[in-house]
Amino acid sequence: MTVQRRLRRATASAIGAAVAATMLIVPGTAVRAADPPAGLDAYYGQVLDWTSCSSGLSCAWLTVPLDYAKPDGETIRLRVGKASMTGPAEGRLGSLVVNPGGPGAPSVGFARSVADGIAPNVAKSFDVVGFDPRGVGESVPIVCMTGAQTTTWLKADQSPDTPAEVRRLMRLSADLANGCLAKSPLMARHVGSANTVRDMDILREALGDASLNFLGFSYGTYLGTLYAEQFPERVGRFVLDGALDPSLDLMEISKGQSGGFQLAMKRFAQDCSRRMACPYAGTAADVLGGINSLLAQLDRSPMKASDGRRLRQSDAVTALFTSMYSETMWPSLRSALDEAVQGDGSGLLDLADYANDRTGPNSYSGNLTSAFIAISCWDTPAPPGAAGLAAAADQWSKGAGVPVMARTMSWGNAPCSKWYGHTSRVPAPASTTTTAPILIVGTTYDPATPYSWAVALNRQLPTSTLLTYQGDGHTAYGGESACISRLVDAYLIKGVQPAARTVCR
Repeated sequence: MTVQRRLRRATASAIGAAVAATMLIVPGTAVRAADPPAGLDAYYGQVLDWTSCSSGLSCAWLTVPLDYAKPDGETIRLRVGKASMTGPAEGRLGSLVVNPGGPGAPSVGFARSVADGIAPNVAKSFDVVGFDPRGVGESVPIVCMTGAQTTTWLKADQSPDTPAEVRRLMRLSADLANGCLAKSPLMARHVGSANTVRDMDILREALGDASLNFLGFSYGTYLGTLYAEQFPERVGRFVLDGALDPSLDLMEISKGQSGGFQLAMKRFAQDCSRRMACPYAGTAADVLGGINSLLAQLDRSPMKASDGRRLRQSDAVTALFTSMYSETMWPSLRSALDEAVQGDGSGLLDLADYANDRTGPNSYSGNLTSAFIAISCWDTPAPPGAAGLAAAADQWSKGAGVPVMARTMSWGNAPCSKWYGHTSRVPAPASTTTTAPILIVGTTYDPATPYSWAVALNRQLPTSTLLTYQGDGHTAYGGESACISRLVDAYLIKGVQPAARTVCR
């Protein structure tokens, strides 16, 4: 559930240096918000050694414990990137730590994207800081599959119709879990959001900030919520855009997203039906009918693409999902569907490649697929097995505009049903009162984080205010609404929340 790629992150290298076998921390004089937790003094006392890196950023390594239960044991290093404030030092408001979502999306390059995309008065007041969470990007990336295995997984039928297809999907899911243990034994049991928020507090201290200023999108809002629960007195300016409801388990999240994507597909179909360039003539129902016919055709027989590959149903479904993240992608989807109607799967394959960070044959940028699955599965209690997933798929697909997408939302949890371990945290409403106000931003037709989740989180956090964007797409800040940008910018600079029930269009 990453943020729209209008604020697309860049990716750097130097992964091998991220693992530190012994403690090596440079002591410093950063201002402390409070005494550090027991056993963590050395981590909280470190000073970051900044050096120039890509895209005009300064980069450093942050040392954290591999296992917080054993702070004197093995350590790891997390990659941190900073776009320095553009204004004078006397106007500095601190660091603004950013996260684009995921889980599994790197954040170092995202700092550059945010710094370039935000208003000048925000950029001149904050150092914009991104860090690759543990297991992600350059921060000891968790790898569960080879490139060829990743391709096999992405091409697998994730809306199985036969017992044989179910068995294959469950076997691949078990192979994926076993692959994490075999290929990344160091990180397999030490990823997860609970560890990441503790890493975030060490980062806050290393940045020299008494409180954490945070801009989190999508899954990043979950990190922000967990941080607010664990460190309520250290919350600074917090913007949570595209909120997750922490009271939901994995299947409840998937059910909500299924409904969100169905609504988005309906709105896409309505828009398409009014345009001359729509590949399907008639009403919105006719558009959805044409898409369903295409998916059924691809389930029977893959379609040729111009590069010699074949478009499978799973590729087309991925293209549909990713195109719902932003209304600006709808023209590309219309064009790709028009090509498919003519028998060419190239456009839909391009959209699927974009979603999967594919860079070539069996080649993918970063470790997004492995990290997304590993962190998602670790963060939640185990979902049901094949029978339960099948029952949910049948239930969610009833009355759906695109039933295959609904079924995929359920079966997509198959790896987590085979996972080797899960967090001890039981999903529950957020329960914390922070010393500073929090701003939640919700989009009424958000497919990946339904608006109802933003409403729920606002009710759970008594110091929060909900700012609503009435529109389409996943997340709002940095997008098309000048109203949203103006109000979020004012909150970041002055700490003043918008009036309750403010709606932007």
